[in-house]
Amino acid sequence: MGVDLSFLVRSLAEQATPEPGTGLLRLPTERDLVASLDISRGALREQLSMLEMLGFLTRTQGRGSYLGVPDAGFIQLYFDLSNELGQLGGGQFRSAREMLEISMSEAAARLATADDVEVLRGLVDEMVRASAAGEDDRALEADLDFHRRLFTIVDNPIFTLLHDGLGHVLRDEVVDRRRAAVERAPLAPGEDRIIDTVHYGIVDAVADRDGEAARAAMRHHFEVWSSLTGEG
Repeated sequence: MGVDLSFLVRSLAEQATPEPGTGLLRLPTERDLVASLDISRGALREQLSMLEMLGFLTRTQGRGSYLGVPDAGFIQLYFDLSNELGQLGGGQFRSAREMLEISMSEAAARLATADDVEVLRGLVDEMVRASAAGEDDRALEADLDFHRRLFTIVDNPIFTLLHDGLGHVLRDEVVDRRRAAVERAPLAPGEDRIIDTVHYGIVDAVADRDGEAARAAMRHHFEVWSSLTGEG
């Protein structure tokens, strides 16, 4: 009989040993695992192949198998599949992202250094310049980098993992929303695009170490976007 993956991962973690010189968590041989888990070799190999595909396991020819933690691709796959199967929808992803980023902006206001503030302001400047030059792709990348930088400042891997997963599943939608906002609010000569300049309020609040103002500025940022894309 097979075992469920969560039980298997816990069992493997208990039996894994750090490899001298690398610190990698090396697993016992298949023969030892078959005996300790009381399953057939075929069932074990099937389960290990599944863990390898999910990113929990790596195998090196001639050295053995190693247990590890998957990167953001694991949660990205989960969100992608949930979206495709209709278990989670765009509105739920957007709402989760907004709540997460509003909280992150408050935390960033407490933790940001002067260098962090300079980088954030530079990314907004880049958005403004790129939009003025009609380089919407460059403006988009600066926009995405800005929001990811807030998570870098907070430096909590759990939130970063969630951000990467949500950002991945929403990327195409963000591109479409930015395109819609650009079409709805064409620039007049000498004018800056509000979907770019609205980020300055977030930067100012972070620079002032004002968490409440940062939350309000991020909320306003999403309200501006919604009003220009017909979602508000």
